[in-house]
Amino acid sequence: MPKIIGGSLQEHRAQTRHKLYTALSTLMAERGFDSITLADIATRAGVGRTAVYNHFTDKDALLLGFIAHETEQYVATLTRALDEIEDPVEQLRTYVRQNARLRTAFSFAPGPDLRSVVGRGARSKLGDHALVVENVLRRIIQSGIDDGVFAAQDLDITVPLVNACLRSHVLDGSGAPRADREAVAQTEGFVLRAVGAQLPVDAAV
Repeated sequence: MPKIIGGSLQEHRAQTRHKLYTALSTLMAERGFDSITLADIATRAGVGRTAVYNHFTDKDALLLGFIAHETEQYVATLTRALDEIEDPVEQLRTYVRQNARLRTAFSFAPGPDLRSVVGRGARSKLGDHALVVENVLRRIIQSGIDDGVFAAQDLDITVPLVNACLRSHVLDGSGAPRADREAVAQTEGFVLRAVGAQLPVDAAV
C-alpha cells in the first residue's frame, strides 16, 4: 500500500493533486502541453504513474482539473479584493490588475492552442472556467451601469470584448516587454473608457 502523505487519506489526496498540478504547470512552462506525457508528469511530481490514475483518467482530465483549481483560487483572491471596494470604477481597475498578475504567472511556453491538442470531450469543457471569471466582470460592469458611472450597454457583447483585450500579449510579456505598471495602467484606462467611464484627464491612464 502506498505511503500516506499527511495526516489523513483526504489530505494525502489533496497533496498528491497539488504535486501533479505543480508538475503539469512547470512542464507546460517548459515545453507545452502537447509534448508532455503522464509519465513525465508523474516523474516530475515524484509520484508513481499508477497514482496519477487514482486521480485522473488521462492527461486531458488532469489539465481540466488543474484549470478548475487555478480558476477557483483566482476567483477567491479576486472576490476578496473586490469585497473591500464599493466603487465600480475601482473594482474594474482591480479586475484588470488581478488579470494582469494572472497572465504573468501563467505565461506557458509557446505551442499549439490547447483546443487543438486535447480530445473532443475536454475541448468542450476548456471554456467553462472562463464563464466563472466572466460572471465577476459582468457583475462589476452591471453595478457601474446601475450607478450611472458606466454607459448602458449589452453585457453579452461588452464582457467578451473586455476579456479579449485582457488576453493581449501586452499583459503577459509574450510580445514586447510591457507587462509593467505603465502597461497595466494604460490597459485600465483603455478598458474604463471602453465601458463609458468618464475619467479626469490626469487619470486617463
